[in-house]
Amino acid sequence: MDNTTEGKWDSLPLKLNHHILQTLDELKFTHMTPVQSACIPLFMSNKDVAAEAVTGSGKTLAFVIPIIEILLKREEKLKKMQVGALVITPTRELALQISEVMDHFIHKFPQFSQILLIGGSNPIEDVEKFKEQGANIVIATPGRLEDMFRRKADGLDLASSVKSLDVLVLDEADRLLDMGFEASLNTILGYLPKQRRTGLFSATQTQELEKLVRAGLRNPVRITVKEKGVAASSTQKTPSRLSNYYTVKDKFNNLVAFLRQHKHEKHLVFFSTCACVEYYGRALETLVKNVTIHCIHGKMKNKRNKIFADFRALKSAFVHRCGRTARIGNQGNALVFLLPMEESYVNFLSINQKCPLQKMSPVSDVVDVLPKVKAMALADRAAFDRGMRAFVSFVQAYAKHECSLIFRLKDLDFAALARGFALLRMPKMPELRGKTFPDFTETTVDTDTIRYKDKNREKQRQKMLAEQKAKATTDPPRKKFIKNKAWSKQKSKKERKKKNAAKRKRAEGSDVDEEDMTELLNDTRLLKKLKKGQITEEDFEKQITAVPKTKGKTEGSSQDCGMQL
Repeated sequence: MDNTTEGKWDSLPLKLNHHILQTLDELKFTHMTPVQSACIPLFMSNKDVAAEAVTGSGKTLAFVIPIIEILLKREEKLKKMQVGALVITPTRELALQISEVMDHFIHKFPQFSQILLIGGSNPIEDVEKFKEQGANIVIATPGRLEDMFRRKADGLDLASSVKSLDVLVLDEADRLLDMGFEASLNTILGYLPKQRRTGLFSATQTQELEKLVRAGLRNPVRITVKEKGVAASSTQKTPSRLSNYYTVKDKFNNLVAFLRQHKHEKHLVFFSTCACVEYYGRALETLVKNVTIHCIHGKMKNKRNKIFADFRALKSAFVHRCGRTARIGNQGNALVFLLPMEESYVNFLSINQKCPLQKMSPVSDVVDVLPKVKAMALADRAAFDRGMRAFVSFVQAYAKHECSLIFRLKDLDFAALARGFALLRMPKMPELRGKTFPDFTETTVDTDTIRYKDKNREKQRQKMLAEQKAKATTDPPRKKFIKNKAWSKQKSKKERKKKNAAKRKRAEGSDVDEEDMTELLNDTRLLKKLKKGQITEEDFEKQITAVPKTKGKTEGSSQDCGMQL
């Protein structure tokens, strides 16, 4: 089915409530999208639905409308503390958007109430709000919802409230699993009644997702919505109206020039770590004048909800690590910044993930802004600290990249990277131990003399330095300890357990297909040979088509789709 409009709402085989039609008209949703026309009748006919459609295809209305219709058809009206519908989604921002859409519709149905249960606020406040107001519709993130089920001692018996559940929706189900919520989902599913309608919506299909379908849905109807013009055998994962570009040159200077030339537009800028968001976000505030810049990342906790709301209210702005583009038929553009040795990633995305990228024409009027970033670090120790943390976090994240055959730590030019981060000196970290960097010139300034602009913070630093100096003169010399391994080479307990579990699965005759990894390795090696000129394009095509395509997980971390700066 193509991702185009599928007719007007009154063309559905089941008639919608007139208040719902009225709200759709007010919101100017005159036509359905394919996922809506396919899912709504099935949901309303008491079928479980597993729908796969690219981001921005209109999935939210595909479950919001059936939820209200199903609750309206209940024989017994829901009481204050009875939950009739539950929507679980991976992020607070997505939960907020769904809640807003739901609000538009239940405004005309005062008999229904909803509650938003997400992180970033005091859970006791959520408990008290639920006890006071009740809720028939719950929209939640997995962590907070799981916590609410354990609040019986605080007077909230959510397990009893969900006994009346009619509808469960798992939105962005692939991301729910990618973000590590499988254990929480299993706990939550254990509280829910078996006799319910369940909808599972995702942009991709994986083996892990298939297990969730089998565990949570009963004889589901499977729906796959293809982009317009995409062949049936294709597995394109991005909207057809999204144009993807890449550039391989002087990343930060090009980014600043690009943003300066597009001030009137709204941009989403992704970085690989929270520390990079903090560092580059503050730098852009100084370098790109007369715009509003919002920084948002997972460690912000309480601030995230407000920042996201502020960003959505602006006509134009820059934002980091949040949001999407090319939604519901609109045009959108994406630009990926790569290092020179990462360019084979372009071919990898095109062949293995059906996400073609075009090389962007050079940005005009690019100037070197890195001296200004260095000056910021010399003027304020806070900026110096942010730069060092960003560099260290980037190196650590790079070492853990899911596409490690292309993004290899040993290929990183640390000197060029440090220049790109506008560092005054190299940080002390295990990954750099024993290495020399003749191509990197450290500042002649003693970085210990750089002061914080915040006088209180500088006062505390000076006090700490004095204490350390006094301690060094009085304490006996310490024994030498074995040096730490590089963080990137350490294996956490969790990783070791995961590896051992995978080995056990293989030993037990698991249905996990090891050919997937072998095929991925082969494809990547071929790409590198093509890039180096070791094989011709004709040879490449013959060899790549002679091997079945990889079937495994298709979406990576935020590094895979964002600007890696």
